[in-house]
Amino acid sequence: MATKPGIPKGTRDFSPVEMAKRNYIFDTIRGVYALYGFQQIETPAMENLSTLMGKYGEEGDKLLFKILNSGNFLSGVATEELGEANTNRLAARLCEKGLRYDLTVPFARYVVQHRDELTMPFKRYQIQPVWRADRPQKGRYREFYQCDADVVGSDSLLNEVELMQIVDTVFTQFGIRVCIKLNNRKILTGIAEMIGAADKIVDITVAIDKLDKIGLDNVNAELKAGGLSDEAVTRLQPIISLSGTNKEKLAVMKDVLAGSETGLKGIAECEFVLDTLSALGLRNTMELDLTLARGLNYYTGCIFEVKALDVEIGSITGGGRYDNLTGIFGMPGVSGVGISFGADRIFDVLNQLDLYPKETVTGTELLFVNFGAAEAAYCLPVMAQARRAGVRCEIYPDSAKMKKQMSYANAKAVPFVAIVGENEMNEGKVTLKNMETGEQSLLTPDEMINIIKK
Repeated sequence: MATKPGIPKGTRDFSPVEMAKRNYIFDTIRGVYALYGFQQIETPAMENLSTLMGKYGEEGDKLLFKILNSGNFLSGVATEELGEANTNRLAARLCEKGLRYDLTVPFARYVVQHRDELTMPFKRYQIQPVWRADRPQKGRYREFYQCDADVVGSDSLLNEVELMQIVDTVFTQFGIRVCIKLNNRKILTGIAEMIGAADKIVDITVAIDKLDKIGLDNVNAELKAGGLSDEAVTRLQPIISLSGTNKEKLAVMKDVLAGSETGLKGIAECEFVLDTLSALGLRNTMELDLTLARGLNYYTGCIFEVKALDVEIGSITGGGRYDNLTGIFGMPGVSGVGISFGADRIFDVLNQLDLYPKETVTGTELLFVNFGAAEAAYCLPVMAQARRAGVRCEIYPDSAKMKKQMSYANAKAVPFVAIVGENEMNEGKVTLKNMETGEQSLLTPDEMINIIKK
């Protein structure tokens, strides 16, 4: 009995039309990255687990897809170890590689491994898939593309400013209205100090980062479960719910964090980024959001997240500053900052808002009808001429009934059909049919190409 075909949950197939839309997304982002001087690299789909483990926090480690060793992967594993069914211990014995969780850690590994070849500061972008063993749900997939841009080898906050300009430019080109949210891990560290829970910064950031998903009550319950006292959770509430303009929030937080040198430094960094961008006139909203935490442990400075304003969906872009990510690979003191566009969520937003330009999903522009060997032989050089002029065209491969060939053109939404019979061949011309209006014209190949190009 034949196996019923299917794909793993959290993954998707993409049709030709969907791929045209996805390529529009990738090409738009790629073009903006190039405008700002970023260069493209690629890294392998799989990395050594030693590269990936311990870089994303305990929750992130659980979401890594691990790859069984080749060959007899059970050799060397004692029967009693199998009987214990300790999955974490067994995974460490059976798996040396894993699928990459994001593009940032592989990039840090790349920088260290190729340090002698790079000119610092190094501005790279990378558009590749990543994998997470997450529970699939709307807007959350197990396989998805990220479109990253990072700058390493520079501490300047102008890099943060430039990355926010890139975000603003990309979403303006897409026609998606967004809110760009900004916070700083130093501010969160200062808050933890202020409420007497400096040692709980990881628990605080992981919990606060879930505010949009699980609500304030559940966040407070998770904070208490993480070891925060009732008093500390109570002192955190006014900060979590702080409202007002960016300047008003900064003014309040300067008073709140007056006793924290780290916290005040985070305030100053956010102030510089917001003031500089304000002078540049972004087309999208920029908001200081003190509940933004981004749960990944490697962030150390400004952190960013982008929300679509007209569609209910999670973050569609995120990123931040990481001061010493390369240190875990033996190259300390290299600062970096980056952003990542969530291409799959952007794809869903553009679909829901119907924002794709019409020409994006246009495939074949001209189909040549095939009436037989002689007619096909006549059409081939005409088709070659049209392709040289940039017209996307094809010939129906078989000498089938006219109705079948026209149905093919309609199914592919081909706007023009070229019909060539004995009369056309004798005159050296082509009958061009506009599939939208039904109008037909007898034209020379040059006239036909000009009409289609217009």
